[in-house]
Amino acid sequence: MKNLLKRSLRNFILKTSYKGFEKGLTISDYQFAKGFRNFKISIKVRILDFFFISVGVLCAAFGLKGFLLPSNLIDGGATGIALLISEVFDVPLALGLILVNIPFLLLGYNIMGRKLVLKSCLAMILLAFCVVFITFPNITNDRTLVSVFGGFFLGAGIGLTIRGGAVADGTEILAIYLSKRFGTTIGDIILVLNIFIFGAAAYLLSIDAAMYSLLAYLSASKTIDFIVEGIEEYYGANIISAKSEEIRMMIINKLGRGVTIYKGERGFGKSGETQNEIRIIYTVITRLEISKLKSEIEKIDPNAFVVLSSVKDLKGGMIKKRPLH
Repeated sequence: MKNLLKRSLRNFILKTSYKGFEKGLTISDYQFAKGFRNFKISIKVRILDFFFISVGVLCAAFGLKGFLLPSNLIDGGATGIALLISEVFDVPLALGLILVNIPFLLLGYNIMGRKLVLKSCLAMILLAFCVVFITFPNITNDRTLVSVFGGFFLGAGIGLTIRGGAVADGTEILAIYLSKRFGTTIGDIILVLNIFIFGAAAYLLSIDAAMYSLLAYLSASKTIDFIVEGIEEYYGANIISAKSEEIRMMIINKLGRGVTIYKGERGFGKSGETQNEIRIIYTVITRLEISKLKSEIEKIDPNAFVVLSSVKDLKGGMIKKRPLH
């Protein structure tokens, strides 16, 4: 039985790591060891992503049911639209959260890819489940405290979900899409969308409710900034590695991103050796792809030197993600 389990595990690892295994090609012990290491890294990343998404969903649900809902306040984005529909038309919030985000998820499938949409669907279903089945205490009736702390917990939940590689608010996907089409910044688009949402809240609810809701949104947005270390959608990555060619092909084939290679000189290596010339890889990715980039680089070269910097705005070049086949 023990040998059978070992063989089954070995076959599973090889099938997930090497396409040639299914065609009957011989796999060496080195290839198996490398595949097993990559398998462990992938499992670790997935567990960590699920942890971030789960904790994020609980925080967001606490912010909604423990603060905003009892005081009839809303937030910005898709969550704010769902809260507004729930307040005005007496639609269950869980149903509203799913229905409002469906169009954004369909749009995100073409922009961000299948994995993001699947993770986001999981996050939204879990959030709807928590809203329906988990009871949270009503913390306070002071609307100022409700706005600040409700926004804080909601923002922390959305931020942790983003750290897990998913989105809990679909308007961010719409903002990315419109920014590419019209050349405006993502922050400007989100601001315009929320102006309409809070304007509707002032008309349908009350001016006081809209103002407190705006305060909750500001608290949530600042918390998101803190959790994800910036609201910029794009990040520039400089990668220095002895296996630069493998990393270059990984970025092109697995991330669907373009790369720029430029030459440099290393002053002092990790082991004290000098190297006259090195190849430096530069690529631009979204913040949702940072986790995947790091895990894939770790599989190829754990000693690679990676520098990430936020990119506030982009123009020209090949920014759109290339479809993967």
